[in-house]
Amino acid sequence: MSDVLAVKGLARSFHQGGAVIEVLRGVDLSVAPGEIVALLGPSGSGKSTMLQAIGLLEGGFDGSIVIDGRPAEKLSAHERTEVRRDKLGFVYQFHHLLPDFNALENVVLPQLIAGRDPLAAADKAKALLTDLGLGQRLDHRPSQLSGGEQQRVAVARALANEPVLVLADEPTGNLDETTAQRVLAEFLRVVRSHNSAALIATHNTVLAKQMDRTVELHEGQLVEAR
Repeated sequence: MSDVLAVKGLARSFHQGGAVIEVLRGVDLSVAPGEIVALLGPSGSGKSTMLQAIGLLEGGFDGSIVIDGRPAEKLSAHERTEVRRDKLGFVYQFHHLLPDFNALENVVLPQLIAGRDPLAAADKAKALLTDLGLGQRLDHRPSQLSGGEQQRVAVARALANEPVLVLADEPTGNLDETTAQRVLAEFLRVVRSHNSAALIATHNTVLAKQMDRTVELHEGQLVEAR
């Protein structure tokens, strides 16, 4: 079976004060279906830049990105939006939930945007949130939820459209250690139960050990971590 993600020669540089800063210098990476990969690296190493490129969130990159068999460089702006909506799920350090909507509605909305029937979307959202331990919190708005609960809602939202690949940028970085361990364990369990692949950026080597494979950004290039 083909990889859900194939990155070749990914490069990104920025001009700052007359100098050229090379953030990514020819990154190669493949992720197999259902594989969960940890992306290690300290702050400023380029993890977020790499995820933005793979998530088709900004341009200015050199190299090749193929998502579920579709080369990104051949996609129109509309097609890139479709790939983000239908093939990718996103989880960030800060949950970015819609404050005026409750937990259920936050997970229903991306499904409605994708054209799913409202009743089916609600059933899917309820099932995901219940699986993440939030069955009694469906009607709570983000301000009524703890940090760990908010991040669980973000995980459910990322999985709502059954993506082939979930991209997570320090998804537990804003949580205390105990909550981070619990949320990550639930995140990995639910991702695996949906047979999605995931690329999870973190600086936490303890959390990275729970994943299938670890790669590390070092001086703009990717190496397999021991």
